[in-house]
Amino acid sequence: MRLTSFTDFGLRALMRLASAPERAFSTAELAEEFGLSRHHLTKIMATLAQAGVVSTRRGGGGGAMLARPADQIGLGDIVRLLETGQPLVECFHSTGGSCSLTGGCRLKTRLRAAENAFLAELDRSTLADVALPPPQGAASKGMISA
Repeated sequence: MRLTSFTDFGLRALMRLASAPERAFSTAELAEEFGLSRHHLTKIMATLAQAGVVSTRRGGGGGAMLARPADQIGLGDIVRLLETGQPLVECFHSTGGSCSLTGGCRLKTRLRAAENAFLAELDRSTLADVALPPPQGAASKGMISA
């Protein structure tokens, strides 16, 4: 399985938010930390906010925070959310895609089973299980409160 960069970046951002759930992180801060496009990350955070995974505030002191405890956010649910519209293979498109093997393919059911197993494994873990440790020197920069 290969996840899109949208999902990869979203998981990274959530892992950071889970590392310090009491504070808000700006998109600029997260983009700089991970070397990501701020514009791309903004779209990801909007998707996560719309789904109720994060809450966001604008302005000074604003940013994104987890909307619920990290141990209540399943990794499988996050991947499903962020991979919406990104089928594993062409024939998994809701329209059937343009696969010329449709009807005689014996691979599709095996790929679907593999995808389901992949997601089932992620369903066994929560965001709390993969939260990042605070960045080096975070406490001295005032990023972590005691």
